[in-house]
Amino acid sequence: MAGVLDSVNQRTQLVGQNRLELLLFRLNGKQVYGINVFKVKEVLQCPKLTIIPQLNPVVRGIAHIRGGTISIMDLAQATGQGLLDNIENCFVIITEYNMATQGFLVSAVERIVNMNWEDIHPPPKGSGRDHYLTAVTEIDGRLVEIIDVEKVLSEVSPPNEEISDGVIEDHITQRAVDKHVLIVDDSAIARKQIKRCVETVGVSTTLLNDGRQALDYLQNIADQGEDVNQKLLMMISDIEMPEMDGYTLTAAVREDPRLSGLNIILHTSLSGVFNEAMVEKVGADAFLAKFNPDQLAGRVSDRIKAVSGIED
Repeated sequence: MAGVLDSVNQRTQLVGQNRLELLLFRLNGKQVYGINVFKVKEVLQCPKLTIIPQLNPVVRGIAHIRGGTISIMDLAQATGQGLLDNIENCFVIITEYNMATQGFLVSAVERIVNMNWEDIHPPPKGSGRDHYLTAVTEIDGRLVEIIDVEKVLSEVSPPNEEISDGVIEDHITQRAVDKHVLIVDDSAIARKQIKRCVETVGVSTTLLNDGRQALDYLQNIADQGEDVNQKLLMMISDIEMPEMDGYTLTAAVREDPRLSGLNIILHTSLSGVFNEAMVEKVGADAFLAKFNPDQLAGRVSDRIKAVSGIED
């Protein structure tokens, strides 16, 4: 599908401006859904699928695309809507999440829209815990739902959440008891994964759903006269979040002299060649691709060493 991907320069211009581009698509029925174009590698008519025995029911088959073999997941089935019919007339959105490539089967692809994260909102209160949404928005008078792809992937292929032996040293755990980490992510699954991982190191945590909440939380600490750098060991933030994305959050933190020294890790399923430029542009301390528990625990341990004056 021509025009799905823009150049690197066009992408990086969105950094720090709290903007995103959504690819709009449909599953069963008229409801419109959206996915961040940054995660889309290609959109194509559904190719011939090879069925492999004992696949997860969500996986309709595998396809050979551009010299590689990828799983094709039925996004309607994954979100409890039932299998898509006539898949030869469907489309596959090829995406990159968590350092892996996968395809999502959808019934129709509409267009790309450029939006502001301030126009993207958390799911309505009262929608329960079992839904597959991270956010909603309105485009041309239509409700657009943004699916929690990380939840879908965790159900189809649960990630390894175990930290390898030797990653966490005993003396680091002892130094971690008075340390606190702020975790910011709109995916409930991701928040739980990160919380379990960093609390294994020994720190305590605060969990928030989006960048706006996080900035308000940090500024409230400063308004009360507390030193944010003393209260928090670090902030681990997702990039894609309603209200305010991780880039804009990082830039806002760096612009506030009371907060500017906070150690920030951008921890996201976004991957590709853009990340180093993005991290440098907004002033984050590091980028980590989701979800590698050893790397994440190692970063928290390194930060504890740094603030405690421990040398390797």
